[in-house]
Amino acid sequence: MAAAGPGCLLGLVFLAVLLPGGAPLLQASQTWTLLKVQHLLGRPPALRHWRRTTDFCGGGGTVAPSASVVCYGDTVTQLHVEGAAQGAPPLPLNFSLGALVTTLSRLPDLRVLTLSGLGLWGPLPGKLERLAGLEIVNMSRNYLYGPIPRGLSRLQGLQTLILDDNMIGGEVPGWVGTALPALAVLSLRNNSLAGAVPESLGRAPSLRSLVLASNNLSGNLPDMRGLASLQVLDVGGNSLGPAFPRLGRKVASVVLSRNKFTGGLPAAELSSFYLLEHLDVSLNRFVGPFPPALLSLPSLQYLSIAGNRFTGALSDKVPCGDNLRLVDLSSNLLMGSVPACLRPGGKPATVVLSSENCLDRGDGSQHPSPFCQNQALAVGIVPRHNEKKKVSRHAGFIAGIVMAVLVAVSLVGAMAFFAVKKMTMEGAKTRPSATLMEDHTSTSSAYPSKLFADARMIDL
Repeated sequence: MAAAGPGCLLGLVFLAVLLPGGAPLLQASQTWTLLKVQHLLGRPPALRHWRRTTDFCGGGGTVAPSASVVCYGDTVTQLHVEGAAQGAPPLPLNFSLGALVTTLSRLPDLRVLTLSGLGLWGPLPGKLERLAGLEIVNMSRNYLYGPIPRGLSRLQGLQTLILDDNMIGGEVPGWVGTALPALAVLSLRNNSLAGAVPESLGRAPSLRSLVLASNNLSGNLPDMRGLASLQVLDVGGNSLGPAFPRLGRKVASVVLSRNKFTGGLPAAELSSFYLLEHLDVSLNRFVGPFPPALLSLPSLQYLSIAGNRFTGALSDKVPCGDNLRLVDLSSNLLMGSVPACLRPGGKPATVVLSSENCLDRGDGSQHPSPFCQNQALAVGIVPRHNEKKKVSRHAGFIAGIVMAVLVAVSLVGAMAFFAVKKMTMEGAKTRPSATLMEDHTSTSSAYPSKLFADARMIDL
């Protein structure tokens, strides 16, 4: 058999590159960078199999689901490293988050970075701006602290920023909504953020998911009706309120639980949210009638109004949407009957919680009707005609008090006037006139002229 010529060998090499499994090798400098990252992270279990000979672009660096390296050509574009579900203890004191970011900057085509649950600690470095091509950053479940650095505002292509379960403090930066035009997902759950949610978030053009749950945020949320792409809003576990947020009609999930929202639900607005699947307003300070139209929203699957002061009488005939899976009405002031569509047999797949109301259930889980009526009166939730009667009674009572005070003041004034007049008249009778007093004084103090004459004679 004839030996293969040089042209044939070159063709075989070319085919090896093109055929599946013939992925190009990673650049040597980037292999060194990945091994340096392994060292800086303390060789976590997910990366212990990495070696100099590892074919990172051929899948050798991947241990699903904890670690993966994705390449485009001979360069790294994605790096995912995740610790155990329960997280990891903080890395040693000689760990430097700044050094880690500097090392990662040697991967110029890096687009996606996940470093979750690895024990990273320290302030989030502004050096992240050196990774100019980043589109997705997930550094959740670590020990990051300090404010969100301004340097992140220079990542113009950033689409997703996830920093959940850290200790990040300060305020949500005002530039987040305007300096990052591509930002679609912002998740800062379970940190130490305080202050108000910036108005600029109401102008973030690409925002689809906003998660700020379990922080120390307060005040009203910005007007978000202009966020045409917003689908998820989760701000539970803060001190937000009192006003219900203004949202666009395309929202699919709204979580406002454990805040300080008050007043009633905007029934007309919510009834137009045809894409709404999840609504949780539990454990707030909402009062007033519960809008039963919520139960018939076509896409709604989860509804919780538990732990408020909603009132109203439910009816058997209230319709329900076909997709309802859980409805929690517990701990309110509702009366009447549970809608037939929520009773056993009505929707077998729907879980209904309704304890601690005043509903006609007959199972011992409800308060007597007077309880809900009295509680509604105690928080000022009364029918309009009762309010008018109450106001008129209060007005009459106040007017009576004012008249009584005026009469009492008049009587006291009259008595004081006559008393002063009487004392003045009696004083005039007993007090001598000024003329008599002057005459008496001049007479008693004058010496007789004869006494002066005798005195002159003695001197002589």
